[in-house]
Amino acid sequence: MVKSSEIREHMEVLGSDGAHVGTVDHMEGENRIKLTRNDPAAGGKHHYIGLDWVDHVDSHVHLKKPSSEAMKQWQSA
Repeated sequence: MVKSSEIREHMEVLGSDGAHVGTVDHMEGENRIKLTRNDPAAGGKHHYIGLDWVDHVDSHVHLKKPSSEAMKQWQSA
C-alpha cells in the first residue's frame, strides 16, 4: 500500500499508460492528492484524485488507471 508521505509537491502524476495526468500540488488529508491548477492538463482548475488510485511511487506518482480514465473521473475544485 502506498503511503501519503511518499508523495511530494511537484511530482508528476502518470496514468498506467505512462501518459501525463497532472502535477501534485499537495496531499489533502491522508487520502486525497490535490493537483496543481497551472498544469496544462488541468484547464485552470484544481483536481483531486484518491490515494487508492495510486499503484506505486518512485520519482513519479503512477496510477492504476489510464490517464484518460483518471481525467474523466477526477474531482474538480
